[in-house]
Amino acid sequence: MYEYIIGKVTFISPYYIVVETNGIGYQISVGNPYRYSGKTDQQTKIYVHQVIREDAHSLYGFSDLDEKQLFLKLISVSGIGPKSGLAIMASEDHGGLINAIESEDAAYLTKFPGVGKKTAQQMVLDLKGKLGELETSDAAVEAMAKTPNTPSANQSLTEALEALSALGYSEKEIKRITPKLEELGTQATDEYLRNALKFMMKR
Repeated sequence: MYEYIIGKVTFISPYYIVVETNGIGYQISVGNPYRYSGKTDQQTKIYVHQVIREDAHSLYGFSDLDEKQLFLKLISVSGIGPKSGLAIMASEDHGGLINAIESEDAAYLTKFPGVGKKTAQQMVLDLKGKLGELETSDAAVEAMAKTPNTPSANQSLTEALEALSALGYSEKEIKRITPKLEELGTQATDEYLRNALKFMMKR
């Protein structure tokens, strides 16, 4: 089982990143691929969790060990698979997530794609009191968000909207927040996506 991979980020898509090490490119699904825009062709350490199924061997990636541990806690809940867990992690507001579970705020939890009332209640039942040590630092997120190469505004926004779709948000949900994103002016893809996820949580 893999713990982490150290290599260069050579490709970024709305669905995954590719990390190359020793001549092998590993396809790694991450919550917000564009967090790694500033790391392109730089040596990067990605914590990973491998999921093996009959039809696929998949890698899910995280910026630090706490993120990985939080993901493992989430997918231990009945009704939350790796894709849903990754979508929940994408908001990067892990403190807000933990607070919602601790305060039994099911309304907040159901704002995540793929999380209905029953699953939200199960999250509270299974995880309340077990996540306090996993609040991740925002410093790593902010450092990773620094992207020296900013694509054109239209391209950045399009990539961010595609990433939202990859996370499981519906076309209706995406259309609802698109005007708000357009009002923000020119931003990097990562910034658009992070703001989009904040808007999604405010609905």
